[in-house]
Amino acid sequence: MSDPVETLVTPVRLLYDWTATSAQAEFLDAIQEGRLLGERCPVCQNVYCPPSGSCARCGVETTERLDVADKGTVVTFCIVRVPSQNIEVKLPYCAANIMLDGSNMPFIGLLQEVEAEDVHVGMRVEAVWAPKSEWGPTFENIRYFRPNDEPDIPVESLGDWV
Repeated sequence: MSDPVETLVTPVRLLYDWTATSAQAEFLDAIQEGRLLGERCPVCQNVYCPPSGSCARCGVETTERLDVADKGTVVTFCIVRVPSQNIEVKLPYCAANIMLDGSNMPFIGLLQEVEAEDVHVGMRVEAVWAPKSEWGPTFENIRYFRPNDEPDIPVESLGDWV
């Protein structure tokens, strides 16, 4: 009788086709131009980036598009200490929800150029874009976010996101 199996590594791969909505396609066109595009709800006035075509809160169509800044405030974050085959970032690293200036919904991004233990809620950050020659209709145009020289935002002013 052999020892019981305690660990089994099974590679999994999922392939799927995805078709962007018109709002998502507009976002991808904008990011290819170096802009972040959001949408405003006509009822609650929340701004979402990236846009989805409807307000998650009110359930209405969103048609007003507007540019959103490529800098913002860390509202939540996760320090990742577990390696992954598909992520080529030195451990530990930080994934953060960033409230982009002009938006009401966090945008997820990788934080770099900062030690994991120095990341905190309220930290001001900015996008680091790939070279323009590499831009395409993809989130990968933004390599990561890094702290900027702006003062922290007080946690109390971040509302329900913290």
